[in-house]
Parts: sequence; C-alpha cells; structure tokens
Amino acid sequence: MMKSQVELLCVLIIMSGGFAQSLKPRRSVSFSGVNLKLFKKPDFDGLSSLLVREDIGLLFIGARGKVMTLRLDDITEKTSEINWMVTSREKALCKVKGRSIEECDNYITMMHTQDDGKILVCGTKAFDPTCTHLMFQEGKVTMEDSFQNGRGKIPFKPDEKFASLMNGNSLYTAGSINFLGTVTFFQRHGKPSLRTEQIWSWLNEPTIISIKFAEISKHSNNNEDDSVFLFLTEIENRNQRNKLRLSTVARVCKSDLGGLRILQRKWTSFLKARLDCPFGHEGSESVVQDVFFLQDENNVTDSIFYATFTLSSKPSSTCSQSAVCAYKLSDIQQVYRGNVMSATDSGSWCINDEMRKENVRTSHDIPDRTLMFVKNHFLIEQAVKPISGRPLLVRSMVQFSRIVVDKVTSLDGQQHNIMFISNNSGWLQKAVWSGDDGGRIIEELQLFQDPQPIRFLQLSSRSGQLYSATRTAVAQLSVRDCSRYTSCADCLTARDPYCGWDRLRGLCAAVAGASNLSMIQNLTDGDVGICPNSHWSTKSIDIHLTVDVAQFLPCSPDTNLPISWSFSGNILEPGPRHILLSQGLVLTPSFTDEGLYTCETVEVVKGREHRMAVILYNIKVSEDIHLVGKEFSKQDWGY
Repeated sequence: MMKSQVELLCVLIIMSGGFAQSLKPRRSVSFSGVNLKLFKKPDFDGLSSLLVREDIGLLFIGARGKVMTLRLDDITEKTSEINWMVTSREKALCKVKGRSIEECDNYITMMHTQDDGKILVCGTKAFDPTCTHLMFQEGKVTMEDSFQNGRGKIPFKPDEKFASLMNGNSLYTAGSINFLGTVTFFQRHGKPSLRTEQIWSWLNEPTIISIKFAEISKHSNNNEDDSVFLFLTEIENRNQRNKLRLSTVARVCKSDLGGLRILQRKWTSFLKARLDCPFGHEGSESVVQDVFFLQDENNVTDSIFYATFTLSSKPSSTCSQSAVCAYKLSDIQQVYRGNVMSATDSGSWCINDEMRKENVRTSHDIPDRTLMFVKNHFLIEQAVKPISGRPLLVRSMVQFSRIVVDKVTSLDGQQHNIMFISNNSGWLQKAVWSGDDGGRIIEELQLFQDPQPIRFLQLSSRSGQLYSATRTAVAQLSVRDCSRYTSCADCLTARDPYCGWDRLRGLCAAVAGASNLSMIQNLTDGDVGICPNSHWSTKSIDIHLTVDVAQFLPCSPDTNLPISWSFSGNILEPGPRHILLSQGLVLTPSFTDEGLYTCETVEVVKGREHRMAVILYNIKVSEDIHLVGKEFSKQDWGY
C-alpha cells in the first residue's frame, strides 16, 4: 500500500471515531534547521535516567556504568564523570543466570534529590540492584563509598518500565521486585513501609507509567490528606481471556500507615479508576504512554494531568494514532468519591475531618470489617473523563511518547499551557490548546538526526530550556526561540505564546520580560493589521515561456500551510492549462496567460483568512523556443 493510501486510511479511521481530522503541524523543521545543543560521545550509550538540578546548574545523566554532569546552560560542556562499573566476577555470575553481556552491566536507572541535597542513585548492577548517594560540595560531584540493597526500588532488568517519586525523603516506587520481573508492587519505602496487596486484581499484569504527588491538604476544605497517584496500564479484571489492556489511575494517601490487623504494611487507601481517552475507531484501546502534572499554585484541585496515548502498543502498527488527553485533579477526586465496583459503598478512604469525627485519625483506627471490604473493593465504577470530554489533539502516523507542559504568560497577562510532546522517531511537537479553537500544533522539530525514540523530557521553566534524551544522545532546546518566524505576519499568525514582534528591533522575539510598548502579539486571531507598515515586498521573477510548452513553477513555503495561486490578482482555478499541485503549478501557456502569477500560503484563524506571498512569477510568452533575456539560476526558481 502506498504511503498516501495509508495516510488516507488513517484519516478515515479517525473520522469514523468522531473526529474531523488529524492535526497537522503548522511548520516542520528538520534537524539542520533547529537551533539546539547536542551532547553525544563515541563511548556514551545506555542512557537510562535524567535529573535536572536548577539549584546548582547541572544536568545529571545516568547511563551504562557511569553518571555524568553537564552544564544546564550549555550541555556540550561536561563538568564531571563518575564511573560505577560492575566487576568481572559480578558480570560472570550474571551471565551464568542466563543474561546477556549488555544486560549484565550497571545501568543507572534512578536518581532523586533528597531534602539534604544528596542524590539517591540506584543502578541495576548486573541484575543485583544497588543504591548509593551522590554529593555536590565545593563545585565537585562525589559518590559515597557505602552501598545499600536496591531490590524493590528499581527492577533487575535495565529496560523494564517502572516509576519512582521522591517526596521529601519518602521514596515511592512501582515496578517488579524479583529477578524474573513477574512480581510487581506499588510501595513506599522507609518507616512505615507500605505496598500493594499481592493479589492479581490489585495490579493485573501492569505496565507502569508514572507516579505523581498532589498536595491536596494545602487547599482542602475538610483537611483531606495528600495523595499519591500511580498511572499504569493493566489487563481488565473482567476480560482475562481477551487480554484487553486498560489505562488506569490508582491513588493512595500520604499519611496511610497500613492496617492494624487486616492489611498490615499494606495500603488501606488504595483505589483505582479507568482513565478514558476516546479517539480512534470503536473498540480500539487507548493506551497511556506518559503523564505530566501541571500544578496550579492558587488551588491545587485545579491542577491538570496531561497524558499521551496511543491506539496500539505495537510500534510496527501500519496506521498508528496518538492523542493527548488532560484530566483535572478535582474531576479525579470526584470519581474516587463514587461507588466501587460490585458494591454501593463509596470510595475515598483518605482521612479527612468527617472521618476524624468518627474517631478515625489514622488508618490504624479503621475497623477490620471496613479494611476487609477495602481489600476486595478498590475499583471505582465510573471512569475518569478528560477535560471537554475528548482529546486535546489527535495525530495519525505518529507514536507519541513523552510529554512536558510549560505555563506561559502572554503580553496581555493571560496564561497559556504549552505542550511539548515527543515521538518514537526523534521529533518534538509544540502544541497549545484553548477552549475557543481547540488544539493546534504550532510546530514540530527534529531533535535527533537518526530516527529513534525520545526516552526522556525534562523542562527547566526558570531558564526556558528543554532537555531531551535518547539512549545515546542528549539535546538542549530553548523553548523561547522565536527566530524561525522571519516576518511580522508570520510571527503573529503563528500565535506562539512565547513570541511577539519587536517593533524596535524589527524581529520576532521572546515576550518574557518584554514591555507592551515595544512588543506586539495577537493570540486571539493572529491579526496582522497591527504589524508596522513595511516597504518590503516579494520581488517577482521574470520567466519566458513558449506557447503550449508545459513548465513547472515551484512554490515551497517553509510552513505546512496550503498554497493558493492567483493570476493578475484573481484566484487561479484548475484547468487544462493550469495544473495546481501541492508544491507548485504546471503551466501550459497561451498568449493570454501572460502576467503576474503569485503563490501564497492560506491560513484561516477563527474565520479570518491570512494570505502571505511565497513567490511571484512575471510570465512572458512567445512562440520562439529560445529564452529572451537572462539565464536563470536555481535561486531564481525559488530553490
């Protein structure tokens, strides 16, 4: 099947699911056109963790057998390297257990900053998980010479999916705890340590995605406890035969101490609900891939979880589709207050003022009968629905992976949430969503020259830098780079919340910290009428053609916008002498076809049509096959 046929098929599938079309980026920028910094070394591979430390200006990279630090403002400068290798004996013992040479190295898969500034770092250590600490003192990074057992904190296998979160000095993890990777727990380490019950229905063949913490008590009306959320996919309990994989969000309470007799050292507050992201054809599975938690500083319950989904977990799927869905924390809380499956009792279980009135001050005070019910009734009937009831954006022929979100203040004081979404081919989508005109992809950027999955995305909002990584390279990108918008019209119609037109300097620049007196921006409809008057105009190219001899006139805008042709000021319609193509015009002229041909991009924003000239041809027609006038170079033809 041809590529165009596959794309058409994907569009039809999306339309059958109730969505008009798959969003297309306004602009696509290949690797050579992206202004970024790249860290890549011949002996560097197996990158398995990433940690941003804004307080000391360093990016920590965990890889195979080493931890490196790079400068946050310029990752091409390495500031330290600490080797943490396995011994030949450890590697030999690992190989005896049936593991490959590559698996038997030490992959640094987890790094977290503690309250004392130390970094907890754990490595697979030849299938013998081990942890220690990194310290930063007097500008130097050192590693402690004492080590602890890391089993249960990280999986044995280097490439196995797991999640971890450090809150204060409390470590939460979700992943397999045994050599074969067959037993998975969601647990809190320390005192008291808690974990999920080892019942298949609590975690049914899970694929772990992410752990997030919400400080709910900060804005709770009834002093409800803080919550820890686990996002995962698992086999539906009621559909074991068909192995239907569902996306799920589970929740436990921070102050949970476990039960006194029932559920000892187990979560008493464990609840989970299905995560709904409706797109694609009926009966398809939307599988969550990554989650980013954007906290609202004024009211934590208004915080939003942004999640990427794909319709198939198989990268080889011919017609892959991806989406981004967003969920409000308050909506998730409301779902957890609903009925649990196969019972009319409501969920929640986190300690609040209502429970304290009943003398239930900790989980140790919960009656055994209630805990026995909790143990067997933890799945909420109602699914969590996304904001607006549908995805923020949908794309076909793309496999979304990671997502981070930045909150940006525009010149008018309004706030906008900018999504950065990576895919499995080394590209990054920059997108925004608003209730007025839905989701739109401002641009997509190729961050890595070789097609490969982007495994990590970390954002430093303070400096406006985005850090992405594959297994073999790290890229640094300024999210406030506005240099790709080369004119005022392009700058404004792109409606990029980061960017505005600087009237004094005559260029598109970041609006952060800028004054309304010198900058203009229009995110509502991209009206270019507020642009300063410009005497610049596109110069026409004189072309001499011969009657009835077909000639291709190329038009290649630097955006993905559709093009339109006009002839002597009138829209050019297709005909025997005018064949309109996506990249140009085939003209078979007569003497009446002499005149000015203009190729323009056409962009419609909230009913307002914006046209920008790309190239102009001044066509002269004669019977003589020999050209009159100058000879033309590739530059003359718009190449």
